[in-house]
Amino acid sequence: MITSDLARAARALTQVSAKVIARNAGLDKQQVRDFEKGNAPLTPEQNQQLRRALGQFGVAFIEDDDHGGYGVRRKFNATKIKRIETWEGEGGPAYEDDI
Repeated sequence: MITSDLARAARALTQVSAKVIARNAGLDKQQVRDFEKGNAPLTPEQNQQLRRALGQFGVAFIEDDDHGGYGVRRKFNATKIKRIETWEGEGGPAYEDDI
């Protein structure tokens, strides 16, 4: 389970809108925003769906342990992120397939 502050930090790290995260988690945009603010809880299933969606956008969750507290970080280092960003522009614009 992730907390509201972790969800907020994770989404900030991904730089992805609440609308996109919500869609990928099968939630409503307002549910995501309310949860991030601590105003509304999510069911355990919804919480897991949100965590999974954030993970799909490159967030790794760090568990609380003897060495430090919990948090979030990127799954990929700066070099890998730069390579991924170059892939996004390759191939030209996407068009409808008439086949």
